[in-house]
Amino acid sequence: MTAPDFRSFKPRTAPTAPAAADAVRLGAPAGGGPLPLVVEAAAPRLQAAEWVERERGRVDTLLAEHGALLFRGFAVDPADGFPRFAAAVGSGALPYTQRSTKRTLEKKGVYTSTEYPATHSIALHSENAFQYQWPQRIMFHSVIPAETGGATPIADNAAVFEAIDPAVREEFVRRGISYVRNFGAGLELPWQEAFQTERREEVEAYCAEHRIHWEWKDGDRLLTREVLPATLLLPSTRRRVWFNQVHLFHVSNLATDVRRALLEAMPEEDLPRHAYFGDGGVIPDAHLDDVRAAYAAETVAFPWRRDDILLVDNLRVCHGREPFTGDRKVLVSMSDPADYGQFAGASPVPSDEQGGRTV
Repeated sequence: MTAPDFRSFKPRTAPTAPAAADAVRLGAPAGGGPLPLVVEAAAPRLQAAEWVERERGRVDTLLAEHGALLFRGFAVDPADGFPRFAAAVGSGALPYTQRSTKRTLEKKGVYTSTEYPATHSIALHSENAFQYQWPQRIMFHSVIPAETGGATPIADNAAVFEAIDPAVREEFVRRGISYVRNFGAGLELPWQEAFQTERREEVEAYCAEHRIHWEWKDGDRLLTREVLPATLLLPSTRRRVWFNQVHLFHVSNLATDVRRALLEAMPEEDLPRHAYFGDGGVIPDAHLDDVRAAYAAETVAFPWRRDDILLVDNLRVCHGREPFTGDRKVLVSMSDPADYGQFAGASPVPSDEQGGRTV
């Protein structure tokens, strides 16, 4: 048997993965305005989690420049692709505490988006801005796009601030906001769900730690009051941003007939939620009209595609939800905790607002 002549063999070059710089394309903002920057996969079946794990520094740079990034055309493993993505671009997933809406825990640190009737809009807002601590980064994963509608509109918080009447915004800057919630009685979430505990002493400890005034009321009800700033001054840009949820908490957010019925049935202090100036003064409805008009003027939206992932800087960019038809599933993860005490424009809760009592 003649031995093979290996001299005739020619070496073959093994296929290589595309360089990270060539694996994506940066496209025009998807919303038709300044937001969000599109980061589109240029290689087939490029895993979103794997790419951001390799390119965390680049992701941070792009987010700092644009405030919101839409990852499009990537593969997202249904088992762990989104949690891996969230872990790669954040400091670790945060639990959903001091809840204001219903969500379902899907996986550790991953929740369904707000479970709210499909026929209703969810107004633009900064996540958890009604509480002392909040996430700096939010990730949304479009698992099932709606048949129609269902976009997650966004807006630049600095632009929203500039669009508000100067006299209105300066009054909010000066006086802050007092958020009032009455848990229980079948109108607001039960306090057990909001604070994820059955123990009153755990609620009291949480409130004391987070500068929330609390009162226990008849019928296993809980009243909380939290005084917080209306804006923040971003250290990176020195621009002031509108950062609160006053327009969601204020009674003017209710439909006229619902507002009238509630105020006929109960005193204002027993409303499920309401907002005042930080010194307790009444906020005129006209102020909130101006705030909502500013949000509307700065809103941009894009239709979701399957496996889109939106990464948002929560301080700079607010978000909402449009009504929709058909099935829709968007998952959410939050990371990088911060609080008002870390930013200019934050003011401490007055000492007489801390603590609580049972009545």
